[in-house]
Amino acid sequence: MQARTLGPEGLKVAPIGFGCMGMSQAFGPNPGDRNDMIGVLRAAVDRGVTLFDTAETYGPYVNEELVGEALAPVRDQVVIATKFGFSFDEDGKQTGVSSRPQSIRKAVDGSLRRLGIETIDLLYQHRVDRTTPIEDVAGTVKELIEAGKVKHFGLSEAGTATIRRAHAVQPVTALQSEYSLFWREPESEIIPTLQELGIGFVPFSPLGRGWLTGTVTATQEFGPGDIRAGLPRFTAENRAANQAVVDLVRGVADAKGATPGQVALAWLLAKQPWIVPIPGTRRVERLEENLGATDLVLTAQDVAELDDASARIEVRGERYPEAMLAMIDR
Repeated sequence: MQARTLGPEGLKVAPIGFGCMGMSQAFGPNPGDRNDMIGVLRAAVDRGVTLFDTAETYGPYVNEELVGEALAPVRDQVVIATKFGFSFDEDGKQTGVSSRPQSIRKAVDGSLRRLGIETIDLLYQHRVDRTTPIEDVAGTVKELIEAGKVKHFGLSEAGTATIRRAHAVQPVTALQSEYSLFWREPESEIIPTLQELGIGFVPFSPLGRGWLTGTVTATQEFGPGDIRAGLPRFTAENRAANQAVVDLVRGVADAKGATPGQVALAWLLAKQPWIVPIPGTRRVERLEENLGATDLVLTAQDVAELDDASARIEVRGERYPEAMLAMIDR
């Protein structure tokens, strides 16, 4: 897979990364065999994936430990991204956001220990902390870069004003936010800003939390631990209304001899050469399907038709509950 470049400092990664969160939380009961998950992560490396995304809050903490163990034998072949920005109580329960300088330093030391590495390749602020000036956040990360604990700085779910202010203090390598045919809001302001500043874009949930794969039905029941059970966009009523997006993608997939998920990922790859989506999976067969998107060529006309058709579809339901939406920087 031909490498893509993120940010003004030239971080090179494969065109499709790996979102590791689902191996520890969010999409139903966690897999019982840790070794199976390590096997999937190492299979991803064998197939050319280089960017692996985790965070201290995934689990919390256990996802970083899993990723660190899995990638230890291939450390020199991969780019490990993790995140700070949440606060936790003594039991490890998430209690809010915090990006105070001392919180960042503590989080980074913990992440380095759990990952078993000396330097974090890409460090994101997970959510913007409105009580701490972003200049202080960027300045602290700058100091961590100078100390050799971090290589590159990223933001997650940040608005354009925050991006600009942070970038003026410490160059931002990548923004991570949701973006897909199921959620195109970043196109209005975020993507033009990233293009202007030379910042890379790492979309999470590029398959719409499974919706764009065509495997989620309007009548499906989400089991314990599956966050989709609490997402407004995934109520049975809204899923029925949102089926039009899946039908659109499936129509293109059938014509191309591909899967809906591959079309959704190929659309993202075709949008900009500095976009690197990070789908997640627990299965090698899904990993291979996702990576197959790099071989699927969508012409400019294909992309334009998907753009136009999806723009005419009104996606029903917010992507997060109200409390989670309140954490998003606008």
